[in-house]
Amino acid sequence: MKTKYLLLAVVGLGLSSCQKKFDPSSYAPALNIGGYTSAKQIAPSSLVAYWAFDGGLTDSISNTVGVNTGTSFAAGVKGQGLQGALNGYVVSNTPAAVQSLKSFTLTCWVNMPLNDKGIVGLIDVSKSSDFWGNLTLFFENGGDATTGKLVARTYSGVVNNGGDNFLKITSPWGKWTQIAYSYDQATSTFKVYVNGSKLGEKTVANLGALTFQNAGKMVFGTVHFQTTPSLTTSTGKQDWASYLTGKLDEVRIFNKALAPEEISALAKLEGRGK
Repeated sequence: MKTKYLLLAVVGLGLSSCQKKFDPSSYAPALNIGGYTSAKQIAPSSLVAYWAFDGGLTDSISNTVGVNTGTSFAAGVKGQGLQGALNGYVVSNTPAAVQSLKSFTLTCWVNMPLNDKGIVGLIDVSKSSDFWGNLTLFFENGGDATTGKLVARTYSGVVNNGGDNFLKITSPWGKWTQIAYSYDQATSTFKVYVNGSKLGEKTVANLGALTFQNAGKMVFGTVHFQTTPSLTTSTGKQDWASYLTGKLDEVRIFNKALAPEEISALAKLEGRGK
């Protein structure tokens, strides 16, 4: 009798050791935000440029390759991202589809320390004949420990009639933040979003379709007059302008103004590594 019970115990031990540990996460539904499960599903036919910065400087849509000055790669919001540096930046030819934008949405992720060194350019589509670029996104100086001053500026045609958007971001330092900047030619309206939520908007009456000029180059990590040589013949380096010493990642440019729901879904999906 004792032998019988011993045999049963051994068999039971063998069965329990072969059982797979229960993992409740394997039964969780797949991530679905607004009907999307991946960032690449959002307006793919309107995506005209995309820099993942996952160990390279290539726009995966046009295959345009950027040229590095002093930057490197580090952990990004998805994979790797561009690690900026003082006097560091990346210059690229501006893809033809970006030069011919009439409406747009520009999205990117940034993780930077408190800005105390003058304006810090993130992305600039150069205008080689003017002081400011055609499409410029930068942090203004004058921020403090809890507030950043973001500027989204667009030129259209020969004068600055594209509108300036000066906005305050709460606690943007030392963490990943998604910024989206859009323009809709049908309504002549610019909008700026942070982490998928609209921060501000501005309508420029009768602006209509954009017209970028002399947009041969673009730069990541500073503004276009801080490169060596300067990307504009209008001026050279300014002592009140500086460089991104933080990180930049997942830069996308679309040829339309994305809907708020698309921008929100993009921020949430990329923020989860999707």
